[in-house]
Amino acid sequence: MPKIAPFEEYSDKYDQWFERNCDTYHAELEAIRQVMPPPPARGLEVGVGSGKFAHPLGIKIGVEPSKKMAVKAESLGIRIFQHAAERLPFSESEFDFVLMVTTICFVDDILETFREAWRVLKPDGCIIVGFVDKNSKLGKAYNDKKGTSLFYKEATFFSTQEVGKFLNDAGFENLVQNSSCKGAFVVVKGLKSGG
Repeated sequence: MPKIAPFEEYSDKYDQWFERNCDTYHAELEAIRQVMPPPPARGLEVGVGSGKFAHPLGIKIGVEPSKKMAVKAESLGIRIFQHAAERLPFSESEFDFVLMVTTICFVDDILETFREAWRVLKPDGCIIVGFVDKNSKLGKAYNDKKGTSLFYKEATFFSTQEVGKFLNDAGFENLVQNSSCKGAFVVVKGLKSGG
């Protein structure tokens, strides 16, 4: 079951982080933008939250299990499907890219999440995963404060190497990495080979 309780209860506090940390937020957006395919690529954000990444990046479709977050994203014009990352409500080969930003730490099964992304991607499509590396200074601080954090209490953090292995196991190739914020926020892009 997706870990949505804190996002249902504290959705406004979640959005306040982006206002308080504007420079970090914009650095994360830029790190993602650098590896995105150019328009008119059709994208999907899985774990779209309140649309803080999808909207400025021009992504019009999102998956979000939290009702309160979904309502916020819909108010930005994003079409929302309320499902879990492990069971995407789309046919095979629908999208040019799938984006996940700080989503993987809240899913129940990261490998199945990546397999579902692979399934809905077109041949030569790509996955873009943004996350806080558990071995970075920030990742270690988040992990140390899990017990008192509103959002990260039930989160599972991963290293860049672990994420790369899961992506490879799901079928993705040609992994490339980008980072911002002194390496704390990592973006990994993987390709679904066209065969």
